[in-house]
Amino acid sequence: MRHGSHTGHGGPRRGTRAGRLLRASLLAPLLAVLLLGAGTGGSGETVSLDGDRPGERLDVTLTRVVDPAGPASAPGADRLVAVELRLENTGTAPYADSPAPAAHLLDTTGRRFTGLSTATGAGPALPGTVALAPGGSATGYVVFRLPAEARPAAVQFALDAGLGDDVAHWSLS
Repeated sequence: MRHGSHTGHGGPRRGTRAGRLLRASLLAPLLAVLLLGAGTGGSGETVSLDGDRPGERLDVTLTRVVDPAGPASAPGADRLVAVELRLENTGTAPYADSPAPAAHLLDTTGRRFTGLSTATGAGPALPGTVALAPGGSATGYVVFRLPAEARPAAVQFALDAGLGDDVAHWSLS
């Protein structure tokens, strides 16, 4: 595994949440292909993300990947993959968000899976909503349900329930 990376447009933050959602839904497949080809990222690397509100900043660390994170119910059935994330509020404003939908796992074919806040044998899940005062931190798992044949390739995380402009990316290869 290699070092984490940070992607973002670098310019001023503009647009409404609906505009970001539309932009994200249109660009997600292209972004997935580009990021998978970039070969950057890795477990243990901390990536700093800026939020849309003044003083909003979060350091996110992918600390562990557990695959499988639970037994499949039948041969060929979906399996669970869990990623442990450490979130630290390094900004000056409080952070409150839902980390599971902010996390995505991409497989080697470019398919994108959204995180779930569900229990797993890997360890405690991040709560459905995480609220951190400046300097606060939380650690827990986000779970993904993947088809049996899917091979995890990368993990992504963005603020604002996954709609933020800054995206952390960790390659799993």
